[in-house]
Amino acid sequence: MSSKTQKILLFPLALVYGTVIRIRNYLFDTGIIKSTYFRFPVISIGNLTVGGTGKTPHTEYLIRLLKDEYKIAVLSRGYKRKTKDFKIVEQLSDVSTAGDEPLQIKRKFKEIIVVVDRDRVNGVREIMKRFPDTDIVLLDDAFQHRYIDPGFSILLIDFNRLITDDLLLPAGRLREHRSSVKRANIVLITKSPPGLSAIDMRIIFKKLPLLQNQHLFYTSLTYDDPVPVFGDSKGGISMERLEKESSNILLITGIAEPEPLVKYLGKYNLNICHLKYQDHHAYSKADCKKIREKYLTLPENERCLITTEKDFIRLKGNITEEDFPDKRIYYIRINVRFLNDHEGEFNKFIMNYVKKNRRNGKIS
Repeated sequence: MSSKTQKILLFPLALVYGTVIRIRNYLFDTGIIKSTYFRFPVISIGNLTVGGTGKTPHTEYLIRLLKDEYKIAVLSRGYKRKTKDFKIVEQLSDVSTAGDEPLQIKRKFKEIIVVVDRDRVNGVREIMKRFPDTDIVLLDDAFQHRYIDPGFSILLIDFNRLITDDLLLPAGRLREHRSSVKRANIVLITKSPPGLSAIDMRIIFKKLPLLQNQHLFYTSLTYDDPVPVFGDSKGGISMERLEKESSNILLITGIAEPEPLVKYLGKYNLNICHLKYQDHHAYSKADCKKIREKYLTLPENERCLITTEKDFIRLKGNITEEDFPDKRIYYIRINVRFLNDHEGEFNKFIMNYVKKNRRNGKIS
């Protein structure tokens, strides 16, 4: 069945889904269903679509921006964890109870508070009670969680799948109608080509149903040097060196959109064997056995395994040095970069909001 035929068949269900979502949003917009507003800085980072738009790298960008001046708490649902209630994420927490993205953030930023709770209102209240010196709460993937009315909302849209070119679930990947973009203070077009022209930016701007007081920015993904999983080295290995020493790559991904990473690695002279899993895939012992067997088929002394930082969080408990004799196992960190040097303007919006809404350095 072609993709076009499938969309046509699913379109009636999308109409039903869209009606339900419109009614839900109407109930929130009119106050029939109440949203909770907290009198201190609460920043939401989310999207309108299912699948990856780069929420975690953008959340980490905000953490780096704010952490030296403010005490930050990150609140996430903890997607696909086995627990549901409030939990403080520690560096040694298990991915099954914390979720991969919250655990990744905590391991990278030891000094910040990371918690998970399906009930976001309860999550913020628990943060207030247990960590009263918190200055800012960052809500991860919370654009649809309307029981909280954030003080500032950042909406992420994938350049490669603009909301104007998409359909509602299940015919497409939209969680809400594109008109919901009006709830965002800032819209980021993520995964943009680094050389995106001003004309193309203008075309996208005209497509989006933005209000006068909304701000639009473009970001692209960048990749750090691969970081070795085993050994004492704290630094990464350059891609140029990897290209010379280990040109046969076993790439393991369990993320929503691995194509940008595949494209990045494709810039180098590498032979890539890609084992692709679903987003947030929980790697089993059988999966790791298959990965090891595939790895051992690659030419000895000319091979390595590369995965994403998020996948490494989920793989870590099931792989050992003994499984990979030459120990050439790496993960790649993903970062974001603002196009046209607009990070200063974006940063100013965030800092102004935080300074204006901060309550004497403590939650109130």
